[in-house]
Amino acid sequence: MLDNNLKAQLKAYLERLTQPVELVATLDDSKHSADIQALLKEIEPLSDKVTYREDNSANVRKPSFLITNPGKTTGVRFAGSPLGHEFTSLVLALLQTGGHPSKEAPELLEQIRQLDGEFHFETYYSLSCHNCPDVVQALNLMAILNPNITHTAIDGGMFQNEIQERNIMGVPAVFLNGNEFGQGRMTLAEIVSKVDSNAEKRTAELLNKKDAFDVLIVGSGPAGASAAVYAARKGLNTGLIGERFGGQVLDTVDIENYISVPKTEGAKLAGALKAHVDDYQVDVIDSQTVSRLIPGAAEGDLHQIETASGAILKTRSLIIATGARWRNMNVPGENEYRTRGVTYCPHCDGPLFKGKRVAVIGGGNSGVEAAIDLAGLVEHVTVLEFASEMRADAVLQKKLRSLSNVDVILNAQTTEVYGDGTKLTGLKYKDRTNDSMHDIVLAGIFVQIGLLPNTQWLDGTVERNKIGEIVVDSRGETNIKGVFAAGDCTTVPYKQIIIAAGEGAKASLSAFDYLIRTTAK
Repeated sequence: MLDNNLKAQLKAYLERLTQPVELVATLDDSKHSADIQALLKEIEPLSDKVTYREDNSANVRKPSFLITNPGKTTGVRFAGSPLGHEFTSLVLALLQTGGHPSKEAPELLEQIRQLDGEFHFETYYSLSCHNCPDVVQALNLMAILNPNITHTAIDGGMFQNEIQERNIMGVPAVFLNGNEFGQGRMTLAEIVSKVDSNAEKRTAELLNKKDAFDVLIVGSGPAGASAAVYAARKGLNTGLIGERFGGQVLDTVDIENYISVPKTEGAKLAGALKAHVDDYQVDVIDSQTVSRLIPGAAEGDLHQIETASGAILKTRSLIIATGARWRNMNVPGENEYRTRGVTYCPHCDGPLFKGKRVAVIGGGNSGVEAAIDLAGLVEHVTVLEFASEMRADAVLQKKLRSLSNVDVILNAQTTEVYGDGTKLTGLKYKDRTNDSMHDIVLAGIFVQIGLLPNTQWLDGTVERNKIGEIVVDSRGETNIKGVFAAGDCTTVPYKQIIIAAGEGAKASLSAFDYLIRTTAK
């Protein structure tokens, strides 16, 4: 199961264990069980603190295994083989069960320990999902810290019957005490605040006590992280607030055009950005949604940011780097069948549609890349492009047209998504050359039609163009003095990670120049 290189790495990690770890397998006669047994038996000899046993009488999913301490019956359970993107989740579960401390904020860890009630989480993941590990690892940590919390991470590809019964069409899909809890990427702080009814109020009280910043950055993607590093290096009192560190980068699988880094993955780059910011004195305020900007009345006055929790943060200068989000089709049925057939991540959710017929909306690079990836998993892919020709690079189009199970329909305007009330079953589109209407029977639709800037919270304040991008000058300054913007939420052309990072640095230097020339009030 593990090659020699992985075994060596895992052995080195397991040297950090400070207390014994027990692996308890519950197996049947399937090949999946044999694979899990082989994996666990390869792990056991790598540390004298790890033991393995089987308990096939347990009333739990088969095959699965529990990571716990000897004498305990609670801990982290994997129903499936946690390889692929989930291998890191396995390593962290072993380390944390064995006493190695988490790097999460001490206040958050204590909040988890104090949670009162019974919380039984189940997470369905796919081995190709790059969003799933964050959720699995967060819930695993909660189960390790609090005996009232359990978590089972379930390989959806292995337990297809449950995927069908629960109508799961997007991962990660999380259930709490048997009920739907959430779908998609969630941070540990977001999960905790969702189950802790008093968390939002406590957070708002803490944020309200903060002194005014020299520079406050809204958004924690590449532009925001770059701005934070440059501001902190200038000795400014710097704050960085965002919903999830890494932003849109977290939804990107392979990155091959970030200069000096030949190839990386979105999650790894996001982690590197966070580590770089953590090297400096930056007040990182994570898992917070900003709801309103209250600009200073005159030059030099403090600007204010209001959060969804009701907190107010004050700052002498502001950098907006809120990035962008997936563009919706805005047709009937899209919202109704979101996560029930309508999805936006082919890498995460593609395996759930194995052997089925799907459509990709959009003929740009993202759409064609998605169709090529899906063609190796599903029965058939239909690409619908609104224009009379696809916009994807020629090399991608050539690859796409070489695939026997892909059709491309041009001049196709999707008009409706429909289903049976529980899951999507098809779509309607109009042929724009003659206005004729057509139906396609489908199990899934992957929407790949570009991005929209996350600037809706700025209504009535900074100037934006007709699609919501913030209008900035060559210095990254908006029409409001002391308010700057950077990255995909602005009018700067070419939405690329490296451009966003550069624009973040520029906006931060411009904010510094503004501050040294402006008298604080």
